[in-house]
Amino acid sequence: MCAIVGYVGHRPARDIVVNALRRMEYRGYDSSGVALLDGHGGLTVRRRAGRLANLEMALDETVGDVLAGSTGLGHTRWASHGRPTDRNAHPHRDASGKFAVVHNGIIENFASLRAQLEVAGVEFASDTDSEVAVHLVAQAYRSGATVGDFEGSVLSVLRRLEGHFTLVFAFADEPGTIVAARRSTPLVVGVGDGEMFIGSDVAAFIEYTREAVELGQDQAVVITADEYRIYDFAGNRADGHARPFYIDWDLSAAEKGGYDYFMLKEIAEQPSAVADTLLGHFDDNRIVLDEQRLSDQELREIDKVFVVACGTAYHSGLLAKYAIEHWTRLPVEVELASEFRYRDPVLDRSTLVIAISQSGETADTLEAVRHAKTQKAKVLAICNTNGSQIPREADAVLYTRAGPEIGVASTKTFLAQITASYLVGLALAQARGTKYPDEVAREYRELEAMPDQIERVLVGVDSVSALAKRFALSSAVLFVGRHVGYPVALEGALKLKELAYMHAEGFAAGELKHGPIALIEGDLPVIIVMPSPKSAVTLHAKLLSNIREIQARGAVTIVIAEEGDDTVAPYADHLIEIPAVSTLFQPLLAVIPMQVFAAGVAQARGYDVDKPRNLAKSVTVE
Repeated sequence: MCAIVGYVGHRPARDIVVNALRRMEYRGYDSSGVALLDGHGGLTVRRRAGRLANLEMALDETVGDVLAGSTGLGHTRWASHGRPTDRNAHPHRDASGKFAVVHNGIIENFASLRAQLEVAGVEFASDTDSEVAVHLVAQAYRSGATVGDFEGSVLSVLRRLEGHFTLVFAFADEPGTIVAARRSTPLVVGVGDGEMFIGSDVAAFIEYTREAVELGQDQAVVITADEYRIYDFAGNRADGHARPFYIDWDLSAAEKGGYDYFMLKEIAEQPSAVADTLLGHFDDNRIVLDEQRLSDQELREIDKVFVVACGTAYHSGLLAKYAIEHWTRLPVEVELASEFRYRDPVLDRSTLVIAISQSGETADTLEAVRHAKTQKAKVLAICNTNGSQIPREADAVLYTRAGPEIGVASTKTFLAQITASYLVGLALAQARGTKYPDEVAREYRELEAMPDQIERVLVGVDSVSALAKRFALSSAVLFVGRHVGYPVALEGALKLKELAYMHAEGFAAGELKHGPIALIEGDLPVIIVMPSPKSAVTLHAKLLSNIREIQARGAVTIVIAEEGDDTVAPYADHLIEIPAVSTLFQPLLAVIPMQVFAAGVAQARGYDVDKPRNLAKSVTVE
């Protein structure tokens, strides 16, 4: 989730752009850069890998007036194509140095477009998908139907791009104009007095104006200092479809998109996190990974799988076990990365180790990967950070596309990790022939439908927030589930521990009578994840029995159940309904009420939801 800013007006563009990037650095911090137009045909680009401070230092060291001017672009990057280096940092330019672009998202057909440009003699200066866009615009401007037409050239290129993206272009010979466009990723116009702004978030310009316009899907905008014009990608005016709004929150809140906490914003972003993780991974009726240095033959020779991870990622690994074993018939063991190498696991060339880490730098997981490599095992990484250490040492990589997650308690990365794990399971089934192509396609299509179902769950979580306030003073909360509901129960308990600092435990429901039922007492809230009464009939009946046992001892039952499950309603003191989906996909929905519940309890107790005590986002020491 990169940060993008554009400015045309009467102030020094350098100051506007850098300040905006500073406010939006949470959206991407692999690298940053600016493109500044001096108004006399000059375009200066400065880019640096790492934090924004590196870019600011480079700008301070620049001599002369090349950074002067009142038109500029800026970008902080969260790498998706190409490692986070100076050469891959945005903005990117064409060969003439006249056109510049910044980009958020993924251009899915970049490989074929790049090949066409290379045949035409274009030399690329980066490893990114983004660079194709600026070369295409330059090419369209110099030949063909849009020769000499900056705006028309951009629109013609947009129609050729596949994927999802925000793109912002500047042209040195038209220094008072910026052309931008969006498909599926955010883009907002800030309307000022004699100045206009472009941003991936209103935080980019809230210091200067509170009037904004949100672009719709597949829309482009042309801004000058005095106006903005909106078009569809076909070139038709579309101003009537724009959504003007007034920003009525302060700068600090704007950085969180209007949410009280980043975590709440990130819970709301889960549909896009799942959709983005899936994007581009089903091509020509096959599951494809981001980086694959393992052949199908090597995957066919795998006879055992280990999943290693920590914390929330470990719970996603437990769910991976259900899916991989079901689809491939391979035995799967899930290990806490901190314990893995110390118990001398049996590994060889036929073993696949799947390492799951949000940051790609988790020390325990990294050491588990290195131990696996010394034993000649194959390693596949699931990671949210391009170019980090674990992916670099792995034989194959599948990146989650959740974007930067500011809240310490993982939410959207958890759903993205489940999604990525399922893609790995399907890729193994495909390579090993345990699933026919049409079966793989069917499972992928159901995964592809999950963002809409997640959105449906999010619409109805107000009742969960109310429950959180009601039970905020409880001394403990128990979580119960069976099959895939068990890892969901573990994750629900972890969220409550992290955020509310209260006793919370997750149990497999069948284990209740083997000890944990001693914890059940009057008024104790127990959250139960119910399996489907249609696709998991036996488990459903057994859990109904568990609920009766819990109620008989005076506890309060909060039941997460499939819509239309009338059999459970009489036994639920509080019923939370989720859409009916296949058993393996239910965790993507069932965990959301637990996230909201944990955040709500923490808020009611007066705790900082984003920064729970004693915790850090990335654990880089063992």
